[in-house]
Amino acid sequence: MRRRRRRTLGALVGIALLVVIGVMISRVNHAVNELALPLSDASVIREQAAAKHLDPALIAAVIYAETKFEPRTSSAGAEGLMQIEPETAEFLAKLSGGYRFTTSDLATPSVNVAYGSYYLRYLLDHYEGNEMLAVAAYNAGLANVDKWVSKARGEGRQLTVEQIPFSETRAYVQRVLEAQKNYRATYGKQLGLS
Repeated sequence: MRRRRRRTLGALVGIALLVVIGVMISRVNHAVNELALPLSDASVIREQAAAKHLDPALIAAVIYAETKFEPRTSSAGAEGLMQIEPETAEFLAKLSGGYRFTTSDLATPSVNVAYGSYYLRYLLDHYEGNEMLAVAAYNAGLANVDKWVSKARGEGRQLTVEQIPFSETRAYVQRVLEAQKNYRATYGKQLGLS
């Protein structure tokens, strides 16, 4: 009888330890994800993705590539989570009918993500839904990407990531497209994808 109790007690302790270890592993995995692939302002991202008919994982991936979800001002003057330059924001404000824009608004995550998402939608429309070209233009500018696309078409081919002339933009596009897959896989529920 004592042996049976000890075995039962030992089994219960073993199960309890497995549960505790499982919880700890889950928490460690969550912490690692937060460090390696951070996500904040998910509700703003979901809202803007729905309003602008964008993949929320794409918005999150651009934010990741631009700032890793740590808003700041770049040396070039780009601001906020999505690193919007004031001139670009003024252009977008006029294009979207915004009339009360001030540069300081770009520090507000909801405003910054709204402007960045609007710009992504504009670029996707310009490139007929081609995410690679839109992401390249987000980094290198519309004029540069238009020139590269025109040159490629003149040579009878389509522009690929590998053919992007700017190494920084090539790496940026690869980083965003990879991060987009990772955000879909890791944060599908938080981004409203599942």
